Amino acid sequence: MGISLQDYQTTLKSRATLTGIGVHSGNTVTVHFLPADADTGIVFHLIDGDQPMREFRALVSEVGATDLCTMLGDPAGQHIATVEHLMAAVLGIAIDNMVIEIDGREVPILEGSAIEFVEAIDQAGIEILSVKRRFIRILKTVRIESGASWAEFRPYSGTRFEVEIDFESPAIGRQSFASDLTADVFRAEIAPARTFGFMKDVER
Repeated sequence: MGISLQDYQTTLKSRATLTGIGVHSGNTVTVHFLPADADTGIVFHLIDGDQPMREFRALVSEVGATDLCTMLGDPAGQHIATVEHLMAAVLGIAIDNMVIEIDGREVPILEGSAIEFVEAIDQAGIEILSVKRRFIRILKTVRIESGASWAEFRPYSGTRFEVEIDFESPAIGRQSFASDLTADVFRAEIAPARTFGFMKDVER
């Protein structure tokens, strides 16, 4: 059997760069995607003016806030905001190891989806490494609730997402998605999906 993306860790073959504007800050920011060794994980390097480089690992323990965006670090100090579309792309096309250099405190929104991140990674190319992946297997259902929202992890042979949203706004309404997650499904059906906001949140 040959090496497959499913069994072995991956990284980038070369460097890729994107520049855009942060949706919350309004600042122009440049992001560089760099290859990394096996077991590095996804690591952000914040290059913020004259301050020393600060490293943030893409781990739940590093999440400092989730109000209107997902933020790594300290909301009142050094942080990197709005990482969710980039991290969706990383998961969706199965990148295990990458260093992300960013010269501002917010990942650019680009056109509001994950597709430009996917295209940048695809342009850099994906390299399969010689070290096997480690997986988390869900053995029993785990559920969390927040107001009217809830989420569950359920045992399953593979990786499947079943998601539903329901907003009073007629422009959004009720939408659902259910599929086993593969890189092809992510590229075609998820990556182009654009985020949205409401006028009541603009001043915030």
